[in-house]
Amino acid sequence: MDFIHPLVGEEVYAIGGHYRFLKEEILPHSKGGILYLVGYALTDTSCCGTAGCGYAVVAGHVVSLGSGIAPDSRPVSVLSPVDELFYADVARVIAQKEGVGQVHFLLENGGTKVWFHR
Repeated sequence: MDFIHPLVGEEVYAIGGHYRFLKEEILPHSKGGILYLVGYALTDTSCCGTAGCGYAVVAGHVVSLGSGIAPDSRPVSVLSPVDELFYADVARVIAQKEGVGQVHFLLENGGTKVWFHR
């Protein structure tokens, strides 16, 4: 699947707050390197109070890193989804390394599966 890399360090604003990716990393794995991003979300312009969380987005196994360019000049990589059998182990490693409470796995159909660190 093609993955258009989000801009690291750029705040994205919405009606209730904003989010930002802080860094992009590759986690070594027996089935090939796993591309993931670390960021935070902050609800700071909501009428219902403030909240926030740190999270990671696991984009997938790297097939070809930076092999293309999107129309807006962001890099495009070819990735394959992480097998669900590996979710718990991959999420645990990322959560411990990055100090995040949520790890989101991107699915080939465009959806996500979320693992919550306890």
